[in-house]
Amino acid sequence: MSATTSEKLSHATGIDEGAVAHGRSIKSVYVYEAPVRIWHWINALAITVLALTGFFIGSPLPTQPGEASANFLMGYIRFAHFAAGYLLAVGLIGRIYWAIVGNHHARELFWVPLLTRAYWIEVFGMLKWYAFMSPRPGRYVGHNPLARFAMFFGYLLLTLFMICTGFALYGEGAQMGSWQERMFGWVIPLMGQSQDVHTWHHLGMWALIVFVILHVYAAIREDIMGRSSVVSTMISGHRTFKD
Repeated sequence: MSATTSEKLSHATGIDEGAVAHGRSIKSVYVYEAPVRIWHWINALAITVLALTGFFIGSPLPTQPGEASANFLMGYIRFAHFAAGYLLAVGLIGRIYWAIVGNHHARELFWVPLLTRAYWIEVFGMLKWYAFMSPRPGRYVGHNPLARFAMFFGYLLLTLFMICTGFALYGEGAQMGSWQERMFGWVIPLMGQSQDVHTWHHLGMWALIVFVILHVYAAIREDIMGRSSVVSTMISGHRTFKD
């Protein structure tokens, strides 16, 4: 096609051929399967409800107007907390199952190659990127090495701790012989007493909130500065890289 013909075609279609020729390409890779994405957003909802209701359980309202028999607000808050806790626990069991049957990206949450030297080199490279000491990050289809470390130690182990302590406290209300007490009752004497478990469970909530804040910040920052999709990837499943 001659230059004149190309110019006429560009004018007719409204496409700037020069911009297309010098534009940056976008590459897309399918990473997260639908069950992983669904679990992620249900999990985010459960954690939000748990944090909000857990705060009011730890610091309840000082009073309610009217007769006590006419108010069940704290009861509803506790019910929402327990329901979200069950959702978190069942969701994690489903996530473990999908780590077995899903693609290899679904397994990244459950192990970290701590004994691999190359892994730590990549971790320090990402630390430099987040500290604004590196102009561009490495490109990773799944979680980057630092995010993988954070997801394992900052999310997975912390969530397991919250599930164990939460069901231990729930088992007190369900009383002796309940499956919650039989499975998680050992947590209370291990940590000292019931109030100690309450305190550590409450501190764990704040640790999880800090993790969520950092997680959201890093995801949005990577979308803007890293030239690769993060937030939209957990919606569509596709990771895009902008050259």
